[in-house]
Amino acid sequence: MRDPPSDTVHLLERLRAGDRRALADLFQRHRDRLRRMVELRMDARLQGRIDASDVLQDGFLDLAKRVDSYLSDSRLPVFLWLRLVVSDRLAMVHRHHLGTRMRDAAQEVSLYRDPLPQASSAALAAMLLGRMTSPSNAAIRAEQILQVQEAINSLDPVDREVVALRHFEQLRRAETAVVLGITEEAGAKRYIRALKKLKTILAAMPGGLEGF
Repeated sequence: MRDPPSDTVHLLERLRAGDRRALADLFQRHRDRLRRMVELRMDARLQGRIDASDVLQDGFLDLAKRVDSYLSDSRLPVFLWLRLVVSDRLAMVHRHHLGTRMRDAAQEVSLYRDPLPQASSAALAAMLLGRMTSPSNAAIRAEQILQVQEAINSLDPVDREVVALRHFEQLRRAETAVVLGITEEAGAKRYIRALKKLKTILAAMPGGLEGF
């Protein structure tokens, strides 16, 4: 469950009054959502080498350094600010460990101001299948993940991001619009279109995957 707006307002008031412990409280309240975002966007080549908890820990240190700047110009909703800073940290991790092996930035969807790590289609596929009734046989499941991954990759990059943001990160319509720099109406239309396309593709697969 998301925190009531009044809780966030109270914590921001504490921050503005100089109580830096309020930042830790804000971070802890949103930690699960932030971790989900990191796991969704961590490059598969880093899995097993980098733990999401380490990214979150370093992200919190970044937040502490940037909190005064945010308080002086808090145009972004607080969760989107937390998410932005942690996303920046994840992008730094990618650059440090992958360097020139990173995907071409020109192919990334620009979020906020710089290209940030895209939602991994492999992670999306695994999360999607995790919500469905799927066979326990590892070989069959691996084949299904590849099929779902192919279906996800067939989406327009922005549509794929909308699905990742709305369906998996569970951002609200307004939050998704801010992240992608589009109107709420445009985001809603893209979300419905992408879900419809995915459902059609998944239903046509052997065994007719359902439950999305």
